[in-house]
Amino acid sequence: MLIFFFTVAVLLVTVLFKMQFFDYEAYQKKVIDQITVGSALKADRGLLYDINGSVLATNKTVWRVFISPVDIKTDKRKTGNDKSELIAKGLSEILGVDYHALYDKTQKGSTLDQTVKKGIDEDSKARVLEFISQNSLEDMVHIEAESTRYYPYGTLASHVIGFTGSDNQGLFGIESSMNEYLTGTDGRYIYTKDAKGNELPLEYISYEEAVDGASITTTIDIYIQRILEENVALAMSETGATNRVCAAIMDVNTGGILGMATAPSYNLNTPFVLDSASQAVLDGSGYAAGSPEYSSLKSTLLYTMWNNKVISEIYEPGSTFKVITACVGIDSGSITENDRFDCIGYYKIGGYRISCHKKTGHGSGITFATGLQQSCNPTMMQTVARIGAKTFYEYYTKFGYTEKSGIDLPSEAKGIFHTYEGLGTTELATASFGQRFKVSPIAHLRAIAAAANGGYLVTPHLVDRVVSADGSTVYKHDASQKKQIISSKTSEIVSRILEEGVSGDGGARNAGVLGYKVAAKTGTSQKFDDATGNDTGERIGSCIAYAPSDDAKIAVIFIVDQPQTFSKYGSVVAAPYISRILSDVLPYLGYEPSYAEGTQAPTVTVKDYIGKDASEAVKEILADGLICYVNGKQCKDYSSVYGTVRAQTPVATSEIQLSPATIYLYTDDYNIYKTLTVPSVIGKPLSEANKILTDLGLNIKITGLAPSSGNITVGAQSIAEGSEVMAGTFITLTPLYKDSED
Repeated sequence: MLIFFFTVAVLLVTVLFKMQFFDYEAYQKKVIDQITVGSALKADRGLLYDINGSVLATNKTVWRVFISPVDIKTDKRKTGNDKSELIAKGLSEILGVDYHALYDKTQKGSTLDQTVKKGIDEDSKARVLEFISQNSLEDMVHIEAESTRYYPYGTLASHVIGFTGSDNQGLFGIESSMNEYLTGTDGRYIYTKDAKGNELPLEYISYEEAVDGASITTTIDIYIQRILEENVALAMSETGATNRVCAAIMDVNTGGILGMATAPSYNLNTPFVLDSASQAVLDGSGYAAGSPEYSSLKSTLLYTMWNNKVISEIYEPGSTFKVITACVGIDSGSITENDRFDCIGYYKIGGYRISCHKKTGHGSGITFATGLQQSCNPTMMQTVARIGAKTFYEYYTKFGYTEKSGIDLPSEAKGIFHTYEGLGTTELATASFGQRFKVSPIAHLRAIAAAANGGYLVTPHLVDRVVSADGSTVYKHDASQKKQIISSKTSEIVSRILEEGVSGDGGARNAGVLGYKVAAKTGTSQKFDDATGNDTGERIGSCIAYAPSDDAKIAVIFIVDQPQTFSKYGSVVAAPYISRILSDVLPYLGYEPSYAEGTQAPTVTVKDYIGKDASEAVKEILADGLICYVNGKQCKDYSSVYGTVRAQTPVATSEIQLSPATIYLYTDDYNIYKTLTVPSVIGKPLSEANKILTDLGLNIKITGLAPSSGNITVGAQSIAEGSEVMAGTFITLTPLYKDSED
């Protein structure tokens, strides 16, 4: 017995010795874990700015309501009064949560924190606080501040910025690709407690400060982004495109994206709410709400809505790719701009007869420059035959098409092209005019920028710099990283050919802007069924442009996928919108227009007449050669005009053409809010549209190139039909050459 007890004693002492000396830290940690409580100190997510410092994404304070079941149980033990039902009923009514689920949470008596609802607003917070105070629930119901993402401009640049999930982690766009920088490091406050949850002495209290995420300045310019979004939305509406519209503007020298848009857009503050068009598809599906089919379709529609078409989809570029074929042909020495080609309306190669868009042909002996301007397929096919498959494939690779562009956004798609071995004569011929292979819009814009900027391939990007919470620069984009892939001479020649096509009688005339040198190329590509390879009958109308053509600053791509208009040519469904975009963006960037003699009507700056005697104001207006209306009636002289001018339109400092410009004055108590209803003049001859609108009392501004002759109609108007506007309001008309094809 002594030996037995001695042996047991030795074993116990050995175990105790091991626990006290060798396992001390492990057991100490277990004790500390049991008596300590940690509260996270949330770090704020970094902000997003546009290039001029406007905030694109920020944080705002919302509130989380939570209950402490341990304290509810303790209160019941002390007072004999169970407040579980009171809490569940009151909070479910205030916050709109399920009563039974909340009641179940009140019964989890071993826990200190059960979330009732996150993200409540100030009004709900005030009602909860009042409920707590009225029922003495301070130990059982709690509110804490939380930071949530907020986007001040709602839908602006939604496909670029992206959004965050419930855990404040980036899900799409820059929010996702730069999540590592934007996410801060949470802090922590740790204190000790007893079995009842009461705080103990301070021995184990610690505090780790939260570090906010870094902020990012993007290359996006809000003004340019708005112009882009207005035009993609307008194109979506006017063309009836069934597979969305997208566009992007890039600085050709740095690769900075100034604007990128896809229509329809969505609200970043409510990203799980479908846009109206997608909701209509869901509502018309016939599926019962909540059914698996309904939920599956909704998910598909949401992902499509979130998807950035410029980055994540690929398409056949069509005739816009002829710019690249031209660069390859001239840079490789295979052709010159003055080489002659024949077009009889088609070209036979590899046993196939491949048509030109002009069925009667462009004639014999046309120069390469003319062939490019007139978008002649046979000219391109004969050109690429001279280039050869090896050289063409090498240049195709140089232009970056066989790789991703490297843009700092997630989910970039990679193009599809023939293998070198599979690039036969027929494949080479169709590739010359942008068919039977696919590229992403951003990759194509990148290549076009190289044609514009002297031959340098740049990296498209949206992040200009990253600045940490302490103000130090973590990252700055290096715009000097670029390589020359064609000569500056080639770039100069191709740019001149394209610009002469726009200002002359080329197929891209609709992309022109009066007073500016614009290089542009339109394209219309077929859409083939992926399974059968058959033509679906749908088309993609697109246009690329850059300006000023002789010293390029920006390049633009505009794509209308599956337009439902009578004409589906890119020259009709895409080029006019590029004209509108450039007519606003170029002056904004500081480029002054230069007009050839006789091409631009003289203008006058509207003076400020408010506060003047009406008769004096009318006298001055008539002396300036303008038409004048006072309180809705035209004034031929100033002798019978009385009162003081209280309002005018157009406003002071506006630039208006001398003829047929009209100034509208309103005196004293006249109802200056009387409005006119804007009619539609789309499709009407430009001269007829001008008369209709001026007779109605509107001022006209013409964008694009609009000579006095030719088959010119109105392609777009800046103010939609049915809008109510004041007399004298400017309405911009975009002329359209209907004989333009590509």
